[in-house]
Amino acid sequence: MATIRLDSDERRKAIVTASVPLFARKGFAGTTTKELAEAAGISEALLFRHFPSKKHLYGEILRLGCEGDPALEQLAALEPSTATLVHMITFMVRYFLLGGADRAELDTRLRLVLHSFLEDGEYARELFDTIFERVNPLFVASIEAAAAGGDLKPEPIVSANRFWLGHHVVAMVAFVFLPGGASVPYQGTVSDLVDEASWFILRGIGMRDAAIASALAAAAQHPFQCATGAISDAPPHADRGQSFGW
Repeated sequence: MATIRLDSDERRKAIVTASVPLFARKGFAGTTTKELAEAAGISEALLFRHFPSKKHLYGEILRLGCEGDPALEQLAALEPSTATLVHMITFMVRYFLLGGADRAELDTRLRLVLHSFLEDGEYARELFDTIFERVNPLFVASIEAAAAGGDLKPEPIVSANRFWLGHHVVAMVAFVFLPGGASVPYQGTVSDLVDEASWFILRGIGMRDAAIASALAAAAQHPFQCATGAISDAPPHADRGQSFGW
């Protein structure tokens, strides 16, 4: 099998890049080393030179998936406040529902997470642990700041769980888009869904309606910008103004 000569780091990166879509489509258990080698355009022997086992390759994908995300780093640099709390929630909603600079990459990551849930859960655990470590301190501090400012109602919910419950709501909405269009007959437009999901989560974590309205209006005037690029106004499988009620 003819191969392009690459140095060791380039070859490893090329193997990982070619392997991710396979793992996302078939899962760890369902993907063979033969398929991985064919996807990378190399022999199995060369594959094993760089990654002694399929588990080593999957581990590298896991490591890269958990590396620092510029958007998370920028969010973590904000000062705790009601405005920051709203920025965190609305950015998360827009990211999951409208997509970032590379929507295909997000879809692939979502598929990896789903397969991880069905297998040993390692990829999902490591990914969520990384997100938690980088986001939770600011989220909790912003919850406390919003409560101190009277913008948050007392709720019998642990602050960390407020984050995860909100995260799971919007992640599940993103999952229903993976087949190529919404599998749930949402009513209204994509833009409506973004606004409604943001309101739903912010209310769920205990924010008062007046505080939500004020903070969202301010956020619309000064949206959070991340280094990974602007969030597209159109999701992968629908136009912004498309109705979900098909």
